[in-house]
Amino acid sequence: MISELMEMQRALWERHKDTWYPMEPEYAHYSMLYMFEELGECIALIKKCGEQEIARDPAVRSAFVTEMSDVFMYYLDTLLRFGITAEELTDAYAKKHEFNKKRDYQTEYGAIKEILKAF
Repeated sequence: MISELMEMQRALWERHKDTWYPMEPEYAHYSMLYMFEELGECIALIKKCGEQEIARDPAVRSAFVTEMSDVFMYYLDTLLRFGITAEELTDAYAKKHEFNKKRDYQTEYGAIKEILKAF
């Protein structure tokens, strides 16, 4: 499915390539900046409407999912600009997932929690 989404994003870029940044690595940071901007819009919805409204209200939920889709589109743009394939991403994700299953988050983040308590 990731490969299909990446192809959809590439096709969208092809349609707009005369006005959008080139699909080259040196322009990937723009995709990331736009992705962060979209994340900001997601955060604004959370702040304005609250988590429960996103979970319960169909209109708020739709707006949130739309903004998250924008985040994902710019994420895919970043991958495409670096030439990262769906297979590479899937493999890296699976490896990181296996690593995370073995992590001791309590130990890793316990020290951070103690530091934050001082504030």
